[in-house]
Amino acid sequence: MDVNDIENVAVLGAGNMGHGITEVVAMAGYSVTMRDVEKEFIEDGYESIEWSLQKLAEKDRLGESPETVLDRIETTVDLADAVSDADLVIEAAPEQLDLKRDIFGDLDELTPEDAVLASNTSSLSITQIAEATERPDQVVGMHFFNPPVKMDLVEVIYGEETTDATAETAYRFVEAIDKTPIYVRKDVNGFVVNSVLGPFMDEPAWMVSNGNATIQQADAAMVHRRGYPMGPFELADLTGLDVGYHVRNEAGRPIPPVLQEKVDAEDLGRKTGRGYYDYEEGDGPDYDPADGEDFDTLQVEARMANEAAKLIGDDVATADAVDTGMRLGAGFPEGPCRRADKIGLDAVLEKLESLHEETGADRFDPADYLVTLVESGATGRDAGEGFYEYETDGTRDYQYLNHDLDDGVLTVELDRPERLNALSEDLLGEIDHLLSNVDIDDVRCVVFEGAGDRAFSAGADIGGFADATPTDFMDVTPAFETVHEFDRPTLAKVDGFCLGAGLELALACDLRLATEGSEFGSPEIGLGLIPGGGGTQRLLRMLGETRAKELVFRGNRIDAERAEEWGLINRCVPEEEFDDVVAEFVDDLVSGPPIALKVAKTVMNEGGEVALDAGLAMESQGFGLLMGTEDVREGTAAFREDRDPEFEGN
Repeated sequence: MDVNDIENVAVLGAGNMGHGITEVVAMAGYSVTMRDVEKEFIEDGYESIEWSLQKLAEKDRLGESPETVLDRIETTVDLADAVSDADLVIEAAPEQLDLKRDIFGDLDELTPEDAVLASNTSSLSITQIAEATERPDQVVGMHFFNPPVKMDLVEVIYGEETTDATAETAYRFVEAIDKTPIYVRKDVNGFVVNSVLGPFMDEPAWMVSNGNATIQQADAAMVHRRGYPMGPFELADLTGLDVGYHVRNEAGRPIPPVLQEKVDAEDLGRKTGRGYYDYEEGDGPDYDPADGEDFDTLQVEARMANEAAKLIGDDVATADAVDTGMRLGAGFPEGPCRRADKIGLDAVLEKLESLHEETGADRFDPADYLVTLVESGATGRDAGEGFYEYETDGTRDYQYLNHDLDDGVLTVELDRPERLNALSEDLLGEIDHLLSNVDIDDVRCVVFEGAGDRAFSAGADIGGFADATPTDFMDVTPAFETVHEFDRPTLAKVDGFCLGAGLELALACDLRLATEGSEFGSPEIGLGLIPGGGGTQRLLRMLGETRAKELVFRGNRIDAERAEEWGLINRCVPEEEFDDVVAEFVDDLVSGPPIALKVAKTVMNEGGEVALDAGLAMESQGFGLLMGTEDVREGTAAFREDRDPEFEGN
């Protein structure tokens, strides 16, 4: 079965995962049948899909009407009806191995002989599930993350008998439904994301159990010092302490006493009103940034890096797959392999060896692959090689942006959709490096845009500056200045949130176009900060004192219509017309005279910051300089001959 042969999909289960997967598949244009054992389960699931589609439509995030998507969905309680003509079956039943094996035994009898059979299990063995069929080579794991409509990641997991062709079909299908797949090439417990997430949850629990830290210290340090979206104990309360307990038990891992005590007391987190934090009589997570100052974050991150090294060394996943999985599946600010390369793999190994010698605990045994890297001198970014290879000849392998230069248009895509394209120190550095090293003669204009469908950039990623000191933030502005001073016109293509540092990047551009649903704002004041990256000064010069201070002082958002009215953007454009309007602007910039555009940009940028007479003098000098260029002669000749000029930049 090739992905191009997939037309009909069956999803078994109408619960949170089942109806979510059904919705995603139908939104991608496939005919899908959702099946469950009870009619009321199906009705509830279908109603949830209707509600979700309506919300997406209200936010202009659905390319067609909800009714059109719903027309692709059929429902049934009859398994044979659901799968008899299915090209792909995605099982999303409860996490019970015997139940799943029974289902796959039935699928073996009821589905077409070439159908791909997939399980959405998050923890059970694909190999054991596949053993219930006579075609284990066509069984694969497709682990969606909850909720499937919002979460971008899908783990594609091999069983022992899964063929490359089956796994590739599943992988390409995930791409076809606009999700991001990663291969898990061996059927290991926890797959990739849960394997690496384990130490994030587990090690702080041991540290607290051993009296080396408090719950508040651990959560504060991992959130405020290291940039994770939630602390380990806060996350455990959200997912349920019984869930983590069950996972550890199933894997045969020792249970930290602090977790055992909570489970014994049936304090299982938010769902019971009390877990590591009190949600009934207390305020829930009650840690402050200062609480985490003395917590040993390296002890936790070394274990995560070690787990990643095990997966890579055992050929379960690549470093890129591990990092992609943790960014998209767990919301980590960066992957554990990239972070470990920054820390230094020698420092990671030294920490593990020290802890193993001190405690004798098996969980600190260094992975063979990690030891091999360090012994070979591949100790991370500073050495030029670690989990990844790093260029040392002035070139750069960009991780957080995509770029393409075509017919004079340099398109720069901020590629952190899982973080709403938040600007980290690394991403700003990549922007600065790209514009500083591109061959300017090949560029006529630059277009900045955000990956995904929700944001140009929603601001600065504080977690991306986890290792920064206060003085380091003084070096952030040059990245914005590189954009502002670039020798060619720059355009911000804004679709969605444009907030904080994202707005500052857009302000550094020469032109700004936005869809009607976009939002703009400088929310830094709510964090006790002020806009950086030139935000206060450019807003003041662009909007005037009254409106600039309103944006900064109140920290509120304004919509694209008001942004156009205020002069913050050039155009507010309906979604369906956006690409065409951007193309019109870009065509004018590409076909324009490069030297004149450069001079105009310089004179206008610098002239706006000096007295009028000085600005006029700069204008006159620029005008005189241009009079001797070939472009002026070409422009004059084209005007006389009533034709379009062809500027060469001479």
